[in-house]
Amino acid sequence: QVQLVESGGGSLQAGGSLKLSCAVSGDIWRICDMGWHRQVAGKERELISKIANDNGDITYTDFVKGRFTISQDSSKKTLYLQMNSLQSEDTAVYYCTARRCGAVFFEWWGQGTQVTVSS
Repeated sequence: QVQLVESGGGSLQAGGSLKLSCAVSGDIWRICDMGWHRQVAGKERELISKIANDNGDITYTDFVKGRFTISQDSSKKTLYLQMNSLQSEDTAVYYCTARRCGAVFFEWWGQGTQVTVSS
């Protein structure tokens, strides 16, 4: 099993920055991709960025590209999401997630951390 614990959420004004962290523990060797999903109130959860554990390949969804940066430490035990130029539309619960090698979906999820951006 894999355990994920997010931290770093909060409330801020539009245009500001915030950095989320995720502590990863358990069977890290089973993880192929780490990701950040978010859920805006009333909408489905969506993947906004992911990073491959083996080669570091990174992808972003279009609406965060150029504003958000995903990274991880060399031990793969901490995942980060640096969020800049935050907008009110970024208000959501952010989840740290992990995809098991061989799985289609991200099956491991943290408890989520709230980010609220006011305009």
